[in-house]
Amino acid sequence: MNNHSPTANSPQSASAEGNRPRVRDKRSAILRAALELFAEGGVNGIPMPLVAEQAGVGTGTIYRYFASKELLVNELFRELKVLVNRRLYADLDLHRQPREVFDELWQRMVRYTREEPDIYRFLELQDHRPYLDEQSRAVEREALSPIVGQYRALQKRGVFRKDIRAEVLMTLVWGAFVNLIRAERDGHISLHEDDIRAARDACWELCTG
Repeated sequence: MNNHSPTANSPQSASAEGNRPRVRDKRSAILRAALELFAEGGVNGIPMPLVAEQAGVGTGTIYRYFASKELLVNELFRELKVLVNRRLYADLDLHRQPREVFDELWQRMVRYTREEPDIYRFLELQDHRPYLDEQSRAVEREALSPIVGQYRALQKRGVFRKDIRAEVLMTLVWGAFVNLIRAERDGHISLHEDDIRAARDACWELCTG
């Protein structure tokens, strides 16, 4: 990780920062730039000065909002995780038939990957896992808890199979979804609506046994 550069507050740095157009909401600009760069190049490969350049601020400015790249990544992760969870689960009527809920959630996930590819790629990055802090991990656990609870409830009702723990079953479904989208993004396959529906049906059959 990059630490605060000792030259960030030098006269040259201050002059360069003064020549940039003013950015009204610098914190939001930094987070937006970090998302775009991290989603494309991963976290480890992106230095803080590049984030500053993309955001239109000086490197020293970033460190007034985020003392380190670890803090920047964690704040970005938490804000996006909460945003995505609201998008996926807001107003999801769990009183509908289980298959209808499953299909609706699957469609929401697909739509999210299409409409917010940078957010999806960033949240699915594996190289940031080692430095997610406890607060970020707590946000992730909090997001997963109601989903696991729903899987358990469906197992108790006899809808979902009981020979696989709810946590494992949920992970299998999510893993299938993630790898399907990754294969398309990497150019290995081109997904059509029939493919997406077939994958959804296969995951449902996996859950119901």
